Amino acid sequence: MNIQILGPEHQGREEFDGGKIMAQKPLGFSGQGAVTVRLGPLFYWAWGHAEAAGGIGFHPHQGFEILSYGITGQGFHRDTLGTESTLQPGDIQLMQAGSGMHHAESVEAGFESFQIWLEPYLNEAVRREPTYSLYKSEEFPQTDQDGVKVKTILGEGSPVRKLFSDARMFDIEINAGASYVHRLLPNRTLAGLSIRGSGGSFIIQGQEPVHFVNKDFAIAQTDQEEDIIIRADGETLRIFLIEVPIQVDYPLYNKAR
Repeated sequence: MNIQILGPEHQGREEFDGGKIMAQKPLGFSGQGAVTVRLGPLFYWAWGHAEAAGGIGFHPHQGFEILSYGITGQGFHRDTLGTESTLQPGDIQLMQAGSGMHHAESVEAGFESFQIWLEPYLNEAVRREPTYSLYKSEEFPQTDQDGVKVKTILGEGSPVRKLFSDARMFDIEINAGASYVHRLLPNRTLAGLSIRGSGGSFIIQGQEPVHFVNKDFAIAQTDQEEDIIIRADGETLRIFLIEVPIQVDYPLYNKAR
């Protein structure tokens, strides 16, 4: 098992609308400062914060599957499919860009969200009709046991069932001193971003704990089935996890580093 911890200084950064919206990017585009630019089909991951109300005008997307996850505040979406919708905390909006669509985003002050891009097989994706879907927070399965709350965004029980990319996603809150166990299979990557709390530890049997703090990005990969224990060391920890294959059976876009 290999676990890598990347602090904010090793992640990308970008600002939008004159600095009204700031984004920390665990995975970004070339030249934005991230030392890692993709993990298998996980192509892009931005953690955005709106210092003031602002927005991004109409711009195009094609091929990729783009998920936005609301954390705090409200964001607003318009697109060339005729969609107008509002993203609230815990909601997921999914754009399957297909043959191409344009969309515009606006946000209120205090809005916080993730935007995550996944790459399906592009030769097939660009021949599909573009689609937009909004899933409300209460539609997603949630558990609360032994000091650990788990919300399944992508995976068993999720209402998001028509995704072409192979991915699992979880929003996890771990009380101080409690632990969450994630079983990672061979040829899989587990990526985690700590967004609340003072930090925690990744614990693998037979290895020294690997510590991380708030805003750190963690990447774990294994060539055998193993349990990863995530423990909240100091205070309640909120961490967002994405699991994807290390390799896929189709060619991936050549993303420059």
